[in-house]
Amino acid sequence: MKKYSIDKIRNIILVGHQASGKTALAEAILYNAGVVTRIGHIEDGNTLLDYTPDEIERKISITTGIAFAEMEKTKVNILDTPGYEDFIGEVLGCLPIVEGAMVVISADNGVEIGTENNWRHLDGYNLPRIVCVNKMDKEHADFGKCLQDAQKYLGAKVIPLYLPVGQGDSFRGVVDILKGKTFAYKGADGVFAEEDVPADLAGEVGEWRQKLMDFAAEADDSLLEKFLEGGELSDDELAKGLAAGCVAGTLVPLIPVSATGNIGVKQLMELIVEMLPSPLWRKEFDTLSGDKTEKVKLDPNGSTVGYVFKSMSEKHTGDLSFIRAYSGSIRVGHDLYNANAETNERIGQLYFVQGKNRADTESIDAGDIGAAVKLKSAKMSQTLCERSNAVVVKPVEFPLPSLRTGIVAKDKNDVDKMGTGLNRLHEEDPTFMVEIDADLRQTILSGQGELHLEVILGKLKRKQGVEVEMVVPKIPYRETIMKAAEAQGKYKKQSGGRGQYGDVWLRLEPLAREGGFEFVNAIVGGVVPSKYISAVEKGVVATMNNGILAGYPVQDVKVTIYDGSYHNVDSSDNAFKVAGSLGFKNAARLGKPVILEPIMDVEVLVPDDYMGDIMGDLSMRRGKIQGTEQAGSLQKIKAQVPLSELYRYSTMLRSMTQGRAMHRRKFSHYEEVPHEVAQKLIAEAEAVKEEGS
Repeated sequence: MKKYSIDKIRNIILVGHQASGKTALAEAILYNAGVVTRIGHIEDGNTLLDYTPDEIERKISITTGIAFAEMEKTKVNILDTPGYEDFIGEVLGCLPIVEGAMVVISADNGVEIGTENNWRHLDGYNLPRIVCVNKMDKEHADFGKCLQDAQKYLGAKVIPLYLPVGQGDSFRGVVDILKGKTFAYKGADGVFAEEDVPADLAGEVGEWRQKLMDFAAEADDSLLEKFLEGGELSDDELAKGLAAGCVAGTLVPLIPVSATGNIGVKQLMELIVEMLPSPLWRKEFDTLSGDKTEKVKLDPNGSTVGYVFKSMSEKHTGDLSFIRAYSGSIRVGHDLYNANAETNERIGQLYFVQGKNRADTESIDAGDIGAAVKLKSAKMSQTLCERSNAVVVKPVEFPLPSLRTGIVAKDKNDVDKMGTGLNRLHEEDPTFMVEIDADLRQTILSGQGELHLEVILGKLKRKQGVEVEMVVPKIPYRETIMKAAEAQGKYKKQSGGRGQYGDVWLRLEPLAREGGFEFVNAIVGGVVPSKYISAVEKGVVATMNNGILAGYPVQDVKVTIYDGSYHNVDSSDNAFKVAGSLGFKNAARLGKPVILEPIMDVEVLVPDDYMGDIMGDLSMRRGKIQGTEQAGSLQKIKAQVPLSELYRYSTMLRSMTQGRAMHRRKFSHYEEVPHEVAQKLIAEAEAVKEEGS
């Protein structure tokens, strides 16, 4: 494999709303760079980057596709990420290891919610970026609206470096504003001819060129001085200033293209090399020292540091660990130290990845991206380094799941296999969680959306042969008391021979919400011997776990044993355990017992047009609106909603808003359920009890 110096490498991530054409654009770039001999099409299932069975079947990107191409004697590593919010983890996992981004907008839809969300994620890493208005040959393409949207919602610093010649069926090329040239395309093979600027665009090109000079001058003090003196910059000076502005984040270049028509793609490729920075831009990277973040200098010739940013396992590829080399060089035969697992790792085979294909390499040098096969210990978000200079690269913080469901293996014999398979998949995708809830007696699968969960279970079936069905998740209700109460618990049994005797008086008091459980021994004078106190507590705890009203665990209660009696012969641990249980039940009934439900903090990002519908729907779900605020082009609705009312909420939200809204949730607190809900839960518990008897 040809080697590239670090200044001749570009690592770029493709982001954008679903169906904006990111994969098609990546395919066109690879075709023009000579990596492939034909442009693959998602509809035909023959792209280089979307090659997993799920992606081919669903015709969408699900995992990050990785490939590289040479452009202008520069190696460009392309990370093509999914547009669906369900797979946001794929985007977030790649952001720390790239130096530039290409934000793809569909010319017929403009800036959409996925575009804005990804833009905010890019802002979090201050990544230089290019905006690409794709699908300019579509029927309803509107370049003017896309540019207006980008400047309004993404920032006024978005400025075109190219203008389209026509749009829709008439889109045939692009005008280079800097050079004052038109690149007119014929056919889909990427061949173009240079022409003069069309007369109807000459005035607009002149206006934009003047604005570009202003941006370029602001990015470079020496250019600003010249510009103020003479009011003009040369083409080279203009290009230099714009590149500096792009890297500094003071401007974002925009270009119109058609990936499927292969129009403007070659000009886009030039922009990537000229405008986006090399890995040297990232002068340092974040590492963890305990709970503190520390900066470490990026040194191409320094101690080896590699970060595993992605893991995957497929039958035809085996176990792959995708690695970004931050400093030094990762070599075949290299003994490295896994700083997270504190184990040694010997590097066997290394590859550069072209989608589903691999190219052997002896090393992954600083700034570059590659993959290792069958590492023994290294997992996603872990660091490989030299033991003598061990560091831990700061891992990505992934979002909490926004959808939960119960799952059941169709074959009861597959339960263990299901757990093992899901744990293995979690190593590849940390944005979903599996929890075996002992209280609910249910396995809960949580993820970023319904599609996300479907894909996970599809992988489980394909890779492990385990079929799983989703069921309505049980809600972790709790019970508590609302007022203090006292009662006796007395257990006396005589049936010949030694009897059973235990007698306690308990005082129950409500604690603050999330106060847990507190047990206090207030016995004086030895009326209940100290050796029996722990047995009383065990009886209380056992009864709390079984509930008061509907069988849900009791919480937020202080229990005090303050009196009782015992028998020298008949008292025992078991007798006092039963007495504790009876005393708790008797006192709890007098303490105004209630059922509690989990309340979630919910944030919904929604366009103005759907605000009323969403707020009304949240209210119907017993939600309490906490407020609203502007978030770019969207409104952010903050509410507190019972978890029981949020089953498949993400699916409903997308349906109500044509996919233009999204939500996040996290646990807030427990709250008393309304009377009618409590009565329903109690009735259901009684029915189950009767069936069991």
